[in-house]
Amino acid sequence: MPELPEVEVVRRGLANWVAGRTVSGVDVLHPRAVRRQPAGAADFAARLTGTTLGAAQRRGKYLWVPLAGPGGPAAGGGFSLIGHLGMSGQLLVQDPTVPDETHLRVRLRFTDGGRELRFVDQRTFGGLAVEEAEDGDPEGTPVSIAHIARDPLDPRFDDAVFVAALRARRTTVKRALLDQTLISGVGNIYADEALWRSRLHYDRPTATLTRPQVALLLANAREVMAAALAVGGTSFDSLYVNVNGESGYFSRDLDAYGREHEPCRRCGTAIRRAAWMNRSSYFCPRCQRAPRLRAGG
Repeated sequence: MPELPEVEVVRRGLANWVAGRTVSGVDVLHPRAVRRQPAGAADFAARLTGTTLGAAQRRGKYLWVPLAGPGGPAAGGGFSLIGHLGMSGQLLVQDPTVPDETHLRVRLRFTDGGRELRFVDQRTFGGLAVEEAEDGDPEGTPVSIAHIARDPLDPRFDDAVFVAALRARRTTVKRALLDQTLISGVGNIYADEALWRSRLHYDRPTATLTRPQVALLLANAREVMAAALAVGGTSFDSLYVNVNGESGYFSRDLDAYGREHEPCRRCGTAIRRAAWMNRSSYFCPRCQRAPRLRAGG
C-alpha cells in the first residue's frame, strides 16, 4: 500500500496538473470506486460537475482537493474531493486521446478540454468521494479524516507532543508507528526502515524507550521518508506510479524491508523476516536486539 512519500508524490502531481481547473463532466465506470459516497455514483458526479478544483492537500495517506463553485467554497468550509489509493489505486493525468486503462474506475473531464484526471484501481480497495469539509478550515480537510494525526513532514507536526505520547502508550514501538491517530503516513515499509536506522526491535515496548531514543526514531522516520520522496517513492510493482505513470526508485535504497537473508549494511548479519500482524517485519537480529521477556511472561 502506498505510504506517505508515494501519496505526497501524487499530491504534488495533482497540485501541478489539476488545481484551478473546472470539471465539465464525470464518468463513474465502477460503483465500488465511489462506495463511500452515501447517495451513490450519480450524486458523486453531480456534486463534482461545475466545480473548480483547489490545491491538493494530504493528511497521512489521504488526499483531498477543496472544491469551489456548486460544491462549495475552496476555503472556510464547503466540500472537498477526497481520495484514498488503497492497495492499487492510481490517479493519472492523461490526454483524452489515450485509450482507457483496463481498470479505469472514474474519469474527470475539464472545461479547458485538456488532460483528464483518471482514477485507476485494479483491486478496487481505494476510492473517491465528495465530503463535507471541517467548518472554517482553510485547507478544506474532510470531516471523516480530521481525527488523523499530522505526519512527520508536516511543518505543524509537534515533535515534543509525539515523543511524550509514544512513551505513554502501552504498546510496542512498531504498533505505535502505525497508529494513524498518533502519527500518520508511516506504513510497514518506512516503519521497518526507521527502526533499522534507530537500532530498535519492532517489539520493543514503548514504555522502555527514552526520550532521546524516540526523538532519534522520529528523526530517522522523517529522514527516510524525505529520501524516498526525493526519488519518487518506493515501487515494487507497476501498481504504484505518479500522475504521469512513472515509478519511484527508493526500493533500491531500502536497508531492511524486503531484504530477508541479505547482509545487514551495517554489521553484515543476515536480515530476518518475522510474521507480524498479518504482515512482515524485517530486521537485523544483531543491530536490533529483541526485548528480553520479563519473568513470568
